Amino acid sequence: MSVAGATPLDRQLSREELAVDPIDAAKLLLGCVLDAGDVRVRLVEVEAYRGGDDPASHCYRGKTPRNEVMFGPAGHLYVYFVYGMHFCANVVSLTDGVPGAVLLRAGEVVGGLDVARSRRPASRSDAELAKGPARLTSVLGLERGHNGVDLTDPESPVRLYAGDPVPAERIHAGPRVGVAVAMDVPWRFWIEGSPAVSVYRRGGKRRVRTVG
Repeated sequence: MSVAGATPLDRQLSREELAVDPIDAAKLLLGCVLDAGDVRVRLVEVEAYRGGDDPASHCYRGKTPRNEVMFGPAGHLYVYFVYGMHFCANVVSLTDGVPGAVLLRAGEVVGGLDVARSRRPASRSDAELAKGPARLTSVLGLERGHNGVDLTDPESPVRLYAGDPVPAERIHAGPRVGVAVAMDVPWRFWIEGSPAVSVYRRGGKRRVRTVG
């Protein structure tokens, strides 16, 4: 299905490209485009999560029916319901059997803008449509039934495409958001200057460092 107002996408990401450490996968995903059929979003903010060595991860205490998608293979979508209110979406990384994923925190709508607006009528601007993980999934129409879909499959209802390379000086890192433990680990990555990046609030100034 073509997306109204969207530019063509040249190359779908491969499973091999995503089968890396979540930190590397997170930086790779910045600037990539998630295509859900009627809406496309360019990813501008993500968070990396590992497994047994990351107490903030859903996989920290092992495999469960809820988190089993995070154990691989890479390239699948991990969708979960949070706070009894909304869904969050992650791209699975690392190799089959080793848990890891990247939370999709924010994006810029680059296709299907009218559909996106209809799904988020309360947004005050287009930059706010997918500004935050719950808004991003809402705009894309992602829900529980999308858990486990293969983003590398050309026939998948949700696909992940390579975007234009992001200059290293525009990629920044800082503490993760909304976690009760390991909140100071600088595994949240974003594209500096994008109006769709969410505002970090944690009792002080945002700590920023540029990622090479």
